[in-house]
Amino acid sequence: MNAEAEPGVFTTTRWSLVLAGANSEGDQQKAAEALAELCRTYWRPIFSYVCRRGYSSEDAQDLTQDFFLMILETNWLRQADQGRGRFRSLLLKSLQNFLHNVADKKQTLKRGGSVQFVSWDAWMAEAPSQLSISDRALDTLAPERLFDLRWAAAVVEQALRRLREECEGKGRLRLFEALRDYLTAEHADISYANIGGSLGVADTVVKKQLHNLRQRYRWLLRDEVAHTDENPADVDDEIRHLCGALAAAA
Repeated sequence: MNAEAEPGVFTTTRWSLVLAGANSEGDQQKAAEALAELCRTYWRPIFSYVCRRGYSSEDAQDLTQDFFLMILETNWLRQADQGRGRFRSLLLKSLQNFLHNVADKKQTLKRGGSVQFVSWDAWMAEAPSQLSISDRALDTLAPERLFDLRWAAAVVEQALRRLREECEGKGRLRLFEALRDYLTAEHADISYANIGGSLGVADTVVKKQLHNLRQRYRWLLRDEVAHTDENPADVDDEIRHLCGALAAAA
C-alpha cells in the first residue's frame, strides 16, 4: 500500500466541497448537498458545544439543526473564504455568534418546525465514535476545548473511515480490522505472532503491513487537516493542536 498515492474519491466536508456548494450560482441542490456533508461530519462538535453552553439535549438538537440551516439560508458558505483562517476556528466563531444572537433575541425553539436537510435520527444513526474519551473530559472541559476535542475525533475518524474503505476495496478488510487499534500510536505490547496467527500470515508480514497502514493513515490524516486549512504551512500546527486536544482528554 503506497502511502504517497493519491487517495480515492471520497466525499467529505472540506474547503473544496464547501466552496463548490457556495459557488453553485443558485444551484440549491448542490448547496444543500454541501450542507448535508457539513452536518454529517461536524454535528458532534457543534452539538457538544451547544450542550456545554447549558442547553438541554433536546434544545441542543434543535439549535444544531438551526445553526446548519442558518449557514445555508444566510449564504454563509459563499462568505466562508479560506483566507480568513482555519475552517475549525471559523465554524466555532460562527456558532458562538449564532448562540449569542439566539440569547439576545430570546428566540423560542420550535420543535419539528424547520426544514431538515439531514434528519437528526440519521445523524444519530451514524457509527458511534470509536475514540476513547473519558467521562471526566466530557463532563469538565470548557465548551471551546470540548469543541476542539470533538473536532479532532471527527478528523481522525474521517481518516480511519477512508483507510477502511481503501482496505475493503482491495480485499484487506480483515487486515484493517486486526490492525486498526495499533494505527494511531506505537504499542510496545503488540504481538505480531498472535495477530499473524489470527490472519494466517507470518509475523513479519504483519509488521510490514502495520508499517504501511500507519504511513497511509498519517497521510490521510494530514490530507483531512489540509482540506480545512488553506495555508500548507499551518497544517503541522493544526495537527499538533488536534493531537494535543485528544491527548489532554485521554
